[in-house]
Amino acid sequence: MRLRVPVRGPAALKVLAAAGAAAAPVQLVWGDPSEPPRAPLRPPWAPALELESGAVLFSPNAICQFFFLCRGDEPTDLGNQWLEWEATELQPAAAAALYARLVLGRRAPEAVQALREPLAHIEQSLARTGAAFLAGDTPSVADVVVWGTLFPVVQEESSLPGELQALRTWFQNMTLSEACRDAADAVLMPKALLEFKSYLQRQPPPCLAMQRATSNEPEVQPWPQDGPRGAGADSPLPGPASPAGGGRLRAGPDRGRDRSCCGRLGPWCCGAAQALAASEACVSPGAARGLPHTSRTWADPTLLLGGGRVALCACPECPARARLPVEGMRNVLITSALPYVNNVPHLGNIIGCVLSADTFARYCRLRNWNTLYVCGTDEYGTATETKAVEEGLTPQEICDKYNAIHADIYRWFDISFDCFGRTTTPSQTTIAQDIFERLLVRGFLLQDTVEQLQCEGCQRFLADRFVEGTCPFCNYEEARGDQCDKCGKLINAVELKSPQCKLCRGVPVVKPTQHLFLDLPKLEPRLEAWLEQSWATGDWTANARYITRSWIRDGLKPRCITRDLKWGTPVPLDGFRDKVFYVWFDAPIGYLSITANYTEQWERWWKNPQQVELYNFMAKDNVPFHSVIFPCSLLGADDNYTLVNHLIATEYLNYEDGKFSKSRGVGVFGDMAKDTGIPADIWRFYLLYLRPEGQDSAFSWSDLMLKNNSELLNNLGNFINRAGMFVCKFFGGTVPSMVLTPDDKRLLARVTLELRQYHQLLEKVRIRDALRCILSISRHGNQYIQVNEPWKRIKGDEKDRQRAGTVTGVAVNMASLLAVMLQPYMPSVSLAIQGQLRIPPDCFVLSHDFTCTLPAGHRVGTVSPLFQKLEPDRVEALRRRFGGGQPEELAVEPQAKPAPPAPETLVAPTDPQRLQELAQEVARQGNHVRQLKANKAEKAQIEVEVAKLLALKQQLALAEGRSPEVPAPKGKHKK
Repeated sequence: MRLRVPVRGPAALKVLAAAGAAAAPVQLVWGDPSEPPRAPLRPPWAPALELESGAVLFSPNAICQFFFLCRGDEPTDLGNQWLEWEATELQPAAAAALYARLVLGRRAPEAVQALREPLAHIEQSLARTGAAFLAGDTPSVADVVVWGTLFPVVQEESSLPGELQALRTWFQNMTLSEACRDAADAVLMPKALLEFKSYLQRQPPPCLAMQRATSNEPEVQPWPQDGPRGAGADSPLPGPASPAGGGRLRAGPDRGRDRSCCGRLGPWCCGAAQALAASEACVSPGAARGLPHTSRTWADPTLLLGGGRVALCACPECPARARLPVEGMRNVLITSALPYVNNVPHLGNIIGCVLSADTFARYCRLRNWNTLYVCGTDEYGTATETKAVEEGLTPQEICDKYNAIHADIYRWFDISFDCFGRTTTPSQTTIAQDIFERLLVRGFLLQDTVEQLQCEGCQRFLADRFVEGTCPFCNYEEARGDQCDKCGKLINAVELKSPQCKLCRGVPVVKPTQHLFLDLPKLEPRLEAWLEQSWATGDWTANARYITRSWIRDGLKPRCITRDLKWGTPVPLDGFRDKVFYVWFDAPIGYLSITANYTEQWERWWKNPQQVELYNFMAKDNVPFHSVIFPCSLLGADDNYTLVNHLIATEYLNYEDGKFSKSRGVGVFGDMAKDTGIPADIWRFYLLYLRPEGQDSAFSWSDLMLKNNSELLNNLGNFINRAGMFVCKFFGGTVPSMVLTPDDKRLLARVTLELRQYHQLLEKVRIRDALRCILSISRHGNQYIQVNEPWKRIKGDEKDRQRAGTVTGVAVNMASLLAVMLQPYMPSVSLAIQGQLRIPPDCFVLSHDFTCTLPAGHRVGTVSPLFQKLEPDRVEALRRRFGGGQPEELAVEPQAKPAPPAPETLVAPTDPQRLQELAQEVARQGNHVRQLKANKAEKAQIEVEVAKLLALKQQLALAEGRSPEVPAPKGKHKK
């Protein structure tokens, strides 16, 4: 998102404060005072938020709401009432007060007189509720919006009447908050206020009508932040409105509801577009086309608030515009294999599908390619019915429960879906049945009688996943009725040795039943021709090609596409209406239906192979369905479908010396990762570092600790922190001038080579190898600093000081480049670096050359460490926690001599909440001690804090029911 703010006037105050308070990932661009309004009828000082979809929001209040919704704050009735009151009651009074202060020269206390009634209302509401803020105990969008309207007039709480104590306290708390303070510093500069004063002098004075009649005529609002009604301004109430009591409030069925988004399609599709009026979405042609990035030379900076993505609702009924293919641009459509809804994904699932696809999608966006990334939960089929039986729920309840779990996990891992949906939708039924009917008409379906297992105890034919037995190929004893997880071969359930019904553990019998088959042999010539073309022009991983070739080599056989189930897409054919589609015919169609729920123009993505490149991400066990069965379905349907150009398959990620197992407590699953206290970006980094691209790899706790402490802390983090700290410590926070020597130019050349290699690898979706390029650049940077020793040269003569400046300037620009390159891998860390170095926004479209983004004179922000050390004892505790096997409290550890009796203070374990609080206190104190040591604090101060840490650790041990360890004395021991 890009926020354009004219330099004059306080119109952007609330918008900037909201962006900071909500940590919104926006790029801030200061507009030119002479540029025309960005939309008809808009005031020249009105801000504009350009969304990645091409839509533009002009109303400051709507922009503020959007930022808080992106953060995950749900709108409340009380908050909405305050926003409506601010737009209809406070803004007119504030407009008159600001005119009096700037144009008529009134002092602040005199100007505030025009705000008597609104201020009294705020005071009464705060006093009555007893809350610290307008809509509760924490700041909300309502607080930011109301403060942003008041501050240009009031500026200090001393300007407020002394009897309004609750208001003064609230105003002071808001003004002292970092987001509001930074916004005021950026917007209310003397030059801007003078320009805004000049503008107001040319306008008629505002007329403050304390009682406005309800009218159907369009109302022109004199307060400059919102401008003319009907041009994206906040909609007024019909008459006075008083939030939190008193006055008339608009009632009706949509009170408190999102008025721009239907809310049906899940957290990514709809959650971030709530509360935007339909009139806000105005298409910007330049944004829609995705104008190419112009490469920067070693030149000028602009201010940056952040980077990243938000997802937009684009349901057919919603006004927020969906991202669609654009002629002349590179249009990239990305899917990750739909996870089964009934399982909680483990680290292997996450790296195999959604995280790999997310990294590539983020890279595509950095290249300014028109990119759409869709995914969702696969909800139909036997697996869901099985889970429903196990948990005593209906299939729909299971789907709702686990869809929410998946969404929460992927949100925590910062997966930037454009839409995360599900397959249990009307669109899925419509599209799947249409493909089926087209296949039927074209003669690509067969009907046959098959032998199927029937459980006499359950009185039902058993779908594949209701059967377990021994694999006929590798003798694995826990093979499913459709596929063996060990050897990967597809199985017909009747081929299993010693089959058992999963529901009752009875032995099923073989009986005949009628089913429909996809005639793969008849489609094989079309498939082979398409594969030859796709392999010649696309990037398929080696394992994807090998698996597909093995299927073709062995000869294709008709594949059953129906099942005797209730939970699925119904078959629209007489004689089969009691059956549903087999999940592997139905599930890949979910990509299409999820996109159809994202935009009614979904066919522009999925029936447009001339303009769209399709990337499929998956683990290797899903390859046959994406490379053979699904393409055959689309080829047979003969409706100009977009087929996969690049099929990206990983090998398997194992856990330590075995496999992930939720039932045995082995391995880290998505819902557990955040409970480890390790940030999501560290998990992202490590999983991508060992991504199983060419062969299976294994997660290891000791290796995670090693990579965090060596590659992140000592290499990458050390370099970026040193580069920024040198600017702050030696040059007052301003990037020094640079005089490049031949050695510097050789370094720039090496960095450019690494950057180009990074591009080449990511364009081939070699994500793991491209990550090494980032770490190589930081190693070059550390070596460069170490050789040139700027901390010594800064104390030398003029030549040495100039050299220190050059080294520091080059290093901090390398850090700026690393922030951009890191964005696909570690978006939160990238955002932190952006904030610390105040990197210009236009560098966040990657070029192929290393260019100067932080020239001499650029001011950096506050620099702080990016990573923390992982201690061996903490990692060992996590390894034991997720290792499975015998419970930790029952484990027997070898001892050299009998253990001493437990002290009398040993007690039973405390409640889990208290344990968690103590663990957090220990972690905080440990970080504090490490920070003191890093800053070389006084020894006595460090010893005091270490003593506190040891005391906390002993409390934690006692709370866990363990004997507290007595630290061994340091120093030499006499023999």
